Amino acid sequence: MPPSGLGLDSSAVRARMVQRLRADGAANEAVLAAFDAVPRHHFVDSALVGQAYEDTSLPIGLQQTISKPSVVACMLGLLFQGAYARQHGHLGRVLEIGTGCGYQTALLARLARHVVSIERLQALHERARLHLAPFQLQQVRLLHADGRLGHAPHAPFDTIIAAAGGEDLPEAWTAQLALGGRIVAPTVDAARGGQVLLVVDRIQPGPQGLHRAWRDAVHFVPLKSGTQ
Repeated sequence: MPPSGLGLDSSAVRARMVQRLRADGAANEAVLAAFDAVPRHHFVDSALVGQAYEDTSLPIGLQQTISKPSVVACMLGLLFQGAYARQHGHLGRVLEIGTGCGYQTALLARLARHVVSIERLQALHERARLHLAPFQLQQVRLLHADGRLGHAPHAPFDTIIAAAGGEDLPEAWTAQLALGGRIVAPTVDAARGGQVLLVVDRIQPGPQGLHRAWRDAVHFVPLKSGTQ
């Protein structure tokens, strides 16, 4: 018999989350299919699994959180509106800043050719490895490193997404962005009174070949330097 939808392992539970995301404006079918396929409850603490498919952020330890599904869907949808993704139908080579518990990494693995995900907190890096191990994602590389530095050995990247917000956008990220690539990252904007999503497109080579646009207000954990 097909799943009844009563258990968290049921595809019907994820399908209801996807229906809510679509009703709230998420329109990219590849993104919605990824949400439908990846079990969010697998990435949260056992005490919080009952809230795993609600549209809420949840603590994952070390003062970090797993982002609201609607915010993740918004950011992934913005990435798919970039020039590279429109042309190729996928996110190409992805740099993820802030692996966290690994949930967004698992989503990206279904949407990209290759994912490099960086986490500065060693305990979270190791936890994400445990969470992602059962999925056997050969296209994903997890690193314990300083995300503000990006990852030059695998640059340039077609897509860069950040799960932490700073006062500025690190120069390393724009330097490692490929032509036609897009960055979506929360960044503090004093004029708007807090964090907003910053979308950066590389339309030409060089420091002057960047186009920036400000989007929705968000609230992410701070972007920090170094490792811990």
